[in-house]
Amino acid sequence: MADTSDAAKLTDRVAALVEAAKKAGADAADAVAVRGRSTTVSVRLGKVEATESSEAEDVSLRVFVGQKVASVSATAASDPAMLAERAVAMAKVSPEDPYQGLADPALLARQTRDLDLFDGTGVSADQLKEAALAAEAAALAVKGVTNSAGSGASAGLGGMVLATSHGFLGHYVGSGFSRSASVIAGEGTGMERDYEFSSRRHFVDLDAPQDIGRKAGERAVRRIGARKAATGPIDVVFDPRVARGIAGHIAGAINGASVARKTSFLRDMMGKQVAASAITVTDEPLRPRGQATRPFDGEGIEGEKLLMVEKGVLNHWFLSTSAARELGLITNGRGSRSGSSVSPSSTNLAIEPGDRSPEDLIKSLKTGFYVTEVFGQGVDMLTGEYSRGASGFWIENGELAYPVAEVTIASNLKTMFLNMVPANDLDRNFGTAAPTLLIEGMTLAGA
Repeated sequence: MADTSDAAKLTDRVAALVEAAKKAGADAADAVAVRGRSTTVSVRLGKVEATESSEAEDVSLRVFVGQKVASVSATAASDPAMLAERAVAMAKVSPEDPYQGLADPALLARQTRDLDLFDGTGVSADQLKEAALAAEAAALAVKGVTNSAGSGASAGLGGMVLATSHGFLGHYVGSGFSRSASVIAGEGTGMERDYEFSSRRHFVDLDAPQDIGRKAGERAVRRIGARKAATGPIDVVFDPRVARGIAGHIAGAINGASVARKTSFLRDMMGKQVAASAITVTDEPLRPRGQATRPFDGEGIEGEKLLMVEKGVLNHWFLSTSAARELGLITNGRGSRSGSSVSPSSTNLAIEPGDRSPEDLIKSLKTGFYVTEVFGQGVDMLTGEYSRGASGFWIENGELAYPVAEVTIASNLKTMFLNMVPANDLDRNFGTAAPTLLIEGMTLAGA
């Protein structure tokens, strides 16, 4: 969909699907075509391990018969009439759902904004290989690095065309480029692994492969000699890589579908204090070149920037049309297509930065734990209970003293959000972004 002819072909296909659905007896319908292609090169120890190219073109049709709904997915080459007849037949025998339906026509985007999502730079497989090899070589050159876990580079694009029976027709395409390196430091039972990566919409914005490799190597070497720490209460500083996960938990807790199902621990907190007054969380679907930018959502609505949490107070849920109707609200353009269904999701979500540097947060602690990695699935979004395996560095007298591994940190997300202090190092080059975060009063289980 990088050129006009591709977009035109997919536009014709989705329009034909919607028309076929109406002829088959649907009261309303929408259709989406998604196309993507990518090339990825993976290397290890100076040799190419894999070169993969993929291309996919799929369509989904959603039909409404009264308050009944059904969806079907297929390849773009499928016969529109057959798909439509099957979808309508499925809808007629489905249970009624009073919340389903197309978005209010008054809310539909009037035009598709150009948000600078597509970079037509051609990157060959040889160029990808050279970048991956350069990243790996830089990582292996770091003293203490003993092996490679592989490096890679990729280039691709993805786009969507959406048509509805009440008059919306729009399309957009975005490019994506990435580089990564993963290496091992140390020997025997003392081996440690770490990584670094860069992912951007535009090729020129990528970090240099040499910088990616060097950072991966330095991260791995820093972890050599990790030990356990003593069990007890602890103040925790989350590295931005881990803090982005905390931002993701906020997004999950204020997802309108979870609120409607009563599966979120924040379901009764609209308009109330859910985080420290230093915490503001934004969601910005129209940010140029953003990783999660989209000119319209999966239902044709142009979302606007929202302060989801403002100075700790919860202002909004993420809403699609069906989630909004179930909650007695109006969608805010956060409907995301997943196959043939639509559900709410965040776009370019960010915990906004504070005034203090990460170094200042660390220096403020006599004793603490700087977390660089968490693992395990110990997060209960119904109750907010949080328990994750963790590794990182022990903080003594405001300094990183030694690496720590094989410990568990625990608390409740309700308490964590209220005790959160953001640093000033926010990097917005992620769909879910966060600065370094200090969270006071957690529990560490270690030696």
